[in-house]
Amino acid sequence: MSDLEVLAVVPARGGSRSIPRKNIKPFAGHPLMAYSIAAGLQSNSVTRVIASTDDEEIAEVARNYGAEVPFLRPAELAQDHTTDLPVFQHALDWLRREEEYVPAIVVQLRPTSPIRPLDCVDRAVEILMDHAEADSVRGVVPSGQNPYKMWVIQESGSITPLINGGPPEAYNRPRQELPPTYWQTGHVDAIRAGTITDQASMTGGAILPLVLDARYAIDIDTLEDWKRGEQLVQQAQLDMVRPGQAPRPLPDIVELLVLDFDGVLTDDRVWVNARGEESVAAHRGDGYGLGQLRRAGLEIIVISREENEVVAARCKKLGIPALQGIRDKAAALKGVLERGNIDSRRAVYVGNDVNDLPCFPLVGCAVAVSDAHPQVLAAADMRLSLPGGHGAVRELCDQLLGRVREKERND
Repeated sequence: MSDLEVLAVVPARGGSRSIPRKNIKPFAGHPLMAYSIAAGLQSNSVTRVIASTDDEEIAEVARNYGAEVPFLRPAELAQDHTTDLPVFQHALDWLRREEEYVPAIVVQLRPTSPIRPLDCVDRAVEILMDHAEADSVRGVVPSGQNPYKMWVIQESGSITPLINGGPPEAYNRPRQELPPTYWQTGHVDAIRAGTITDQASMTGGAILPLVLDARYAIDIDTLEDWKRGEQLVQQAQLDMVRPGQAPRPLPDIVELLVLDFDGVLTDDRVWVNARGEESVAAHRGDGYGLGQLRRAGLEIIVISREENEVVAARCKKLGIPALQGIRDKAAALKGVLERGNIDSRRAVYVGNDVNDLPCFPLVGCAVAVSDAHPQVLAAADMRLSLPGGHGAVRELCDQLLGRVREKERND
């Protein structure tokens, strides 16, 4: 990225009506505005993140999550009908006057669009920097309904098309013949500062799109929106910006792979016969992948809360040591690392349930299978696309083997 000053602004007034105090209301474990602050802080292109608010409590929350609050916004710029432009004009004028700070690009990060792709902000800034003719970049998604088929009811009672241009009688044409249309979202706006200060506009006339995946498109305006948004975050099926530590990638060099058993090497189900004997189903592909990793020199161990013959039998067949009946997995993991003199940053842990969570901070990368508990999915650095017992471990093995082979080629 360039050395240009890129200022991210999170506008968060205190008087929201539809959901009172929504900007600091806990949303999937963090205040709503924390997700927008994180988007700015975790961006490679943003050089400064501030919150513009009229409310001291909101200001304190913003500071706690890493944003600056250099001023409190005047009350007259925090009304129900206040538009974005005067809020941003005030921020830029204050920073210029009080700090002699003049950014080249301003990024608007609305709190009400908390579910953002990881590269959302950087892509918007990059598009703007690559197109000197553009005044701004706006996040959009393909529209769910085509406006060429929308109507306005007139005072006379008749209806007229919302859009008069385009193909003749577009409203009578098949959807496939209509121009594609897009809906603006609140994920990100990247704007040249001069567009705001000189043109008195939040977009200018030359606007470029950042087309985003529609799955991320949610605007928090009602309690129903809130519930739906929290479910998306908790299900953790989308790679998104989250407050706190940024997700850690797989280590370049992996020395140790630690696996839970139930729910990772199995699908977490168990069959019990009339004699009380248990059996489980395992994925042969997982076993093959683990064998490949062992032959490549990686240490692998299973740490299981359960103590069962089936665990011992499966691990014996795989040639993997297993610690069973472990109530404190974190303590057991620390012991494995110390005894093996293994750098924890070169260890990877794969889990599926809440008793795996204490192990996550102890390794270089924490991995969850796709059907893991929501808390585990939210805490994991990496989420596999397959569920436990259905090839998830093989999926990870293939990625680790790829790194081993790439290192061998480079050496």
